[in-house]
Amino acid sequence: MNQLNNGFTLFLSLLVEAIPFLLLGVLFSSLLMFFVDEGKLVEKMPKNPFLGALVGSLVGFLFPVCECGNVPVARRLLMQGVPIPVAIGFLLAAPTVNPIVIWATWTAFRDQPEIVVLRVVLSLLIAVIVAFIFGFQKDLAPVVQPAIARYLKFNPPAKPQPKRSTRSQFIQQEEATGSTLLQSGTYLLGGQAGQSIRMDGDILQANMPASKPSKPLPDKLRLLVDNCVQELRELGAVLVIGSAIAAAIQVLTPREFIISLGAGPISSITAMMILAVVVSICSTVDSFFALSFASTFTSGSLLAFLVFGPMIDIKGIGLLLSILKPKAIIYLFFLAAQLTFLFTLYLNLHVI
Repeated sequence: MNQLNNGFTLFLSLLVEAIPFLLLGVLFSSLLMFFVDEGKLVEKMPKNPFLGALVGSLVGFLFPVCECGNVPVARRLLMQGVPIPVAIGFLLAAPTVNPIVIWATWTAFRDQPEIVVLRVVLSLLIAVIVAFIFGFQKDLAPVVQPAIARYLKFNPPAKPQPKRSTRSQFIQQEEATGSTLLQSGTYLLGGQAGQSIRMDGDILQANMPASKPSKPLPDKLRLLVDNCVQELRELGAVLVIGSAIAAAIQVLTPREFIISLGAGPISSITAMMILAVVVSICSTVDSFFALSFASTFTSGSLLAFLVFGPMIDIKGIGLLLSILKPKAIIYLFFLAAQLTFLFTLYLNLHVI
């Protein structure tokens, strides 16, 4: 009974901690749909895989969302047609490379400023490398969920209009094709060109004309709220399931056994990476959790926890499944894990 109470308390704490940042991510995702011109956004994103990975990783600094809030934003960016290195770079780097997390880490490790600097540098480096590797995948069908792949197939990003085109021709084209950006529920399914398909409960609505930029402000606000509700309905469910699994594993895993592994340069890194996946603590507060292990674990292992946890954890895997296929998530997991292990092991043995 005591374990059950502890597990329920952990479950509620994970949920309460994550929901505000999920709300922030969903809101920002919907604001992208509401304000950002799809064609201009796609046009300005670098097509080069390395530059795209770098830009996507740095964009996370401008939008301080944690690993719960970055998923809906990354999905919206993908569905607007940005290259996959940009989306993957944002997905991996945003939870760590942002001012809120940097400030929280500095507050926790004020006496070890190298931890703060290395956390940002390693997170950015790993995000760029992984996103660059994903950039070689030209066909997104094997990587993203079928619903997103279908949407991108039938609703390709709008191409920039030639300068010789008149304003009336541009308006006529917009009215003929519709906007793929200003419509609610676009993250679910994509129909044929000029159509939108969305799911409301158990009802599949098809052949519904896409919204146009000329919609009045009240209608745009209604679409904004409608999209927020739908994304919260989908992502909130998987967040609850992931939090429950993370809480159960935390209760069943002997903490004493994990602490006993903290002295070795290799075993400490492995233990803290596993712990990061299991405990699923939000990146805005995980530095204070890591600080409790500072006296028994190596500095490299603390960095492994702070770098790897925001990228991949049990709570976030369910959210990632709303974007990527399981095989792609496994590939992402092992790439991030290998790079984190190698970099932090080098730091353990040669630097700190």
